[in-house]
Amino acid sequence: MRWASALVLCLLAGSAAAQADYPSRPVRIIVPSPPSGGTDIVARVLAQHFSKAFGQQFIVENKPGAGNMIGIEAAARSSADGYTLLMVASTLVLNSVLYRQVPYDPVNFAPITLAATAPNILVVDPKLPINSVADLIAAAKAKPGALSYGTPGIGTSPHLCMELFKYLAKIDLQHVPYKGTAAAVTDVMGGQIQVAFATALTAKPLVDAGRLRALAVSGPKRVEALPNVPPVAETVPGYEAMQWYGLVAPAGTPPPIVERVNAEALKALGSREMKERLAIDGAEPLGTTPGEFAAFIRRELDKWTKVAQAANIEKQ
Repeated sequence: MRWASALVLCLLAGSAAAQADYPSRPVRIIVPSPPSGGTDIVARVLAQHFSKAFGQQFIVENKPGAGNMIGIEAAARSSADGYTLLMVASTLVLNSVLYRQVPYDPVNFAPITLAATAPNILVVDPKLPINSVADLIAAAKAKPGALSYGTPGIGTSPHLCMELFKYLAKIDLQHVPYKGTAAAVTDVMGGQIQVAFATALTAKPLVDAGRLRALAVSGPKRVEALPNVPPVAETVPGYEAMQWYGLVAPAGTPPPIVERVNAEALKALGSREMKERLAIDGAEPLGTTPGEFAAFIRRELDKWTKVAQAANIEKQ
């Protein structure tokens, strides 16, 4: 028994030493989407900060495909040693709401921090006599089902943003799915459909040019990119639907490593560079504890499951 106890103590000591020396080799941050999107931007600013702070390379590895599931699954199956991290968006949760077969459990990761959030912008054809959220609700109630809205597809963030809006405002709008946000917004401007949710990056230039009218933002407060546009919640109490970005690690990653990465992530998220990079997309850096992020993921899963049920969105 003594030799067994000694072996266990040696293993524990070795593990503790490895954690104290972390990182002793390069770390990869998987991004499950293509370069240049919001998830990729946050990951690259964090990677740059981590590389300087830890004295080791943190390398961003883009693994897009299958609604982000390819990259997320790759991270979930990686060793829980701190040398693989995952920067992921709201799809971490939404995939489990929308698909029957998802190769990971959204709550079975080691959350590090909720890094940033970004609202969608509710826009309409400026030729319509709809100048506010209240006007849109009134028009929809006057002719149920007559107005249509476009999205980049079933289950995307703009789609669920609108379904939550319909549910809370008790209105009926017809869904027209497109292959991307740009196509949907183009048809709003052309009058083929009347309304859509779009990112600030997409909407702002068109709003500034008078080709779209911005009615509201989907988040709880106004954003720097469009300071005169109020939140939907000012008209529809309780409404909030944000795109978010978070950093996680495979389940079982040692807490001391999670805590070290969290501490450096909070420093990076508080930097001027991060704020300026994200402001272009109407996003805002945050930074939470691992426990707060874990609770947030569970709330999001519960919230969007209820929205999908209310909208009769069947799992594919």
